[in-house]
Amino acid sequence: MTKQSVVVPAPEAATAAAMMPPNTAAPLLPYPPPRAVRKRYQQKIDHVAGSCWVDSMRASSPTHAKAAAALAAGVDDEHAAWVVKHPSALDKFDQVVAASKGKQIVVFLDYDGTLSPIVDDPDAAYMSDTMRRAVRSVAKHFPTAIVSGRCRDKVFQFVKLAELYYAGSHGMDIKGPAKASRHTKAKAKRVLFQPASEFLPMIQQVHESLLEKTKCIPGAKVENNKFCVSVHFRCVDEKSWSTLANMVKSVLKDYPKLKLTQGRMVFEVRPTIKWDKGKALEFLLESLGFADCSDVLPVYIGDDRTDEDAFKVLRKRGQGIGILVSKYPKDTNAPLLPPLAAATLTSLARFLLQVMEFLLRLVEWERLTKFRPKW
Repeated sequence: MTKQSVVVPAPEAATAAAMMPPNTAAPLLPYPPPRAVRKRYQQKIDHVAGSCWVDSMRASSPTHAKAAAALAAGVDDEHAAWVVKHPSALDKFDQVVAASKGKQIVVFLDYDGTLSPIVDDPDAAYMSDTMRRAVRSVAKHFPTAIVSGRCRDKVFQFVKLAELYYAGSHGMDIKGPAKASRHTKAKAKRVLFQPASEFLPMIQQVHESLLEKTKCIPGAKVENNKFCVSVHFRCVDEKSWSTLANMVKSVLKDYPKLKLTQGRMVFEVRPTIKWDKGKALEFLLESLGFADCSDVLPVYIGDDRTDEDAFKVLRKRGQGIGILVSKYPKDTNAPLLPPLAAATLTSLARFLLQVMEFLLRLVEWERLTKFRPKW
């Protein structure tokens, strides 16, 4: 990382990620996924056509059997090399806190797949009470924000913590707590920001059209996230994927100011404005009074491709730590990543516990620092 003073020193790389825990059950998907598949997954959907639609949809399903069968050779060696390059954030925790010396930590958290499990029904992605207590503890010591592709109001209903900052719709709907954190700068300001408000009528029209258009596809779920629309296909039979993709694409033909991207088993319709989670991170730092400060350490934890926009901002700033939550090795811009487990049900619960452990260790370190004598 260029100009980075907060990461692991050479010869270790500046990124860190999850290594597979010893003695865990075999993953549902051998890893790492094929580079060609990863590349297709990262492409925007509006730049692909025909069979590439289905290829991209298939690639967004990490447990797909055909993808697993494609990984027969060189898995162990490649994974081992990846682990060396991306050490665990828990293993490197001492270096993380050392980098924060004399700086204010600001915590940014994705929701789905980071604080809550990925589930078939997006309306049932509940956060555990223990995770909620961990996040509440973090917010007592550090300014804390949830940055999600979900509607801001829906994320708040899941998290239920009024002391946090919430950035919904990939950062296009941002609101701060009624009472500013005591950790913010004096020049911090009240936050309510909606850069895509002019698109609301258009998004509503697309939502209604997609509801009508896709109701014949069993398992398809259309979600209105206020400033974007999500079409989930996690529960759709693969034989219907191509049909569903074409339906979504046909609706967007009449809306040139909207774009279509793809996340994990979901299509996302978003305004074409240049705004994403990275822009939201920058906006929140500015709102907190840390826009051009050298005494701040942003820590961003996320699992989705959309979180890469925030990781890129941290790299560009040469300041901050990005922690990738992933069940298998993959390319990332994160400046530092935590350990993750194999993609079994048991391990899935385990990697969420590791996110919680990192947060609680951060809180405990802050508490001890306050009472540590200064020599």
